[in-house]
Amino acid sequence: MTQTTHDAEADARNENIKIWVNGELVPKDEAKVSVYDSGFMLGDGMWEGMRLYDGEWAFFDEHMDRLFNSLKSVSLDIGIGPADIHEILNKTAAANDMTSDAHCRLMITRGRKAKPFQHPSLSKFGPTIVAIVEHSKPAEDLQTAGIRLATVPQVRGLPMSQDAKFNSHSKMNCVIACLQAEQAGADEALMLDPHGFVNTTNACNFFIVRRGEVWTSTGDYCMNGVTRQKVIDVCVSNGIPVREKNYSLYEAYGADEAFLTGTFGAQTPVAEIDGKPIGNGERPIMAQIQSLYRDLIAENVAIQKMRK
Repeated sequence: MTQTTHDAEADARNENIKIWVNGELVPKDEAKVSVYDSGFMLGDGMWEGMRLYDGEWAFFDEHMDRLFNSLKSVSLDIGIGPADIHEILNKTAAANDMTSDAHCRLMITRGRKAKPFQHPSLSKFGPTIVAIVEHSKPAEDLQTAGIRLATVPQVRGLPMSQDAKFNSHSKMNCVIACLQAEQAGADEALMLDPHGFVNTTNACNFFIVRRGEVWTSTGDYCMNGVTRQKVIDVCVSNGIPVREKNYSLYEAYGADEAFLTGTFGAQTPVAEIDGKPIGNGERPIMAQIQSLYRDLIAENVAIQKMRK
């Protein structure tokens, strides 16, 4: 049975949530954007995923750094700043009575177009800003079962084609990779870089553990994940050897542990790659990182509360 790193425990409250759409909080079944919206037509937009812990958005500043860097890179001026985004997220969470175990998908596009064509100048009506905040807890059984990955033909491309560092609405390469993995009988895709080195999955950043060392890709061809960087940081701060390097499937197949990182699931174990079991099923290094990451979240939340 296929599972994903974004599997969540069922929560009936999500059927009645309110969603922020361009300045209004509207019921889920009334949350709509125009068919002329540049995000719908062209994937012309950026998004961020964030989690709510004890009333605070974990690593909010880092997420905003990435978001506004991306918006600037594609000349998308939304006319508001991080503080305004913070207010939008807080209003949306409050409208849904959420303080923890909630996940936001913030989506910003170039907005509605005057005609159904590509040129950005046709987006004449200002940006579209949507915030979906759901009651969301990662499925607990994933921590035992782990994700099954399959390497796929689809690669993460070169920066001058479409830089993978953009958290853009244009995700077709990742969708294709995911379909290829499913057709190979796996849960998700392990994607290589243009040189054949292990890079990332279709949805998350990827790490392995070999002989006590934590490895991840160089970062040249993958999403600059906030959780990815936090895992690197906690390893450095706590004496866990960590390396950003090129490595091949040979090293990945022979890893003692493997795991994925992302805002939703934090750290999710990988059970197998291309049908080959990873290690002996024990994951002591990942468990240590999970504990350190939880501590880091608590510290970040406390700092944000002190600022108020």
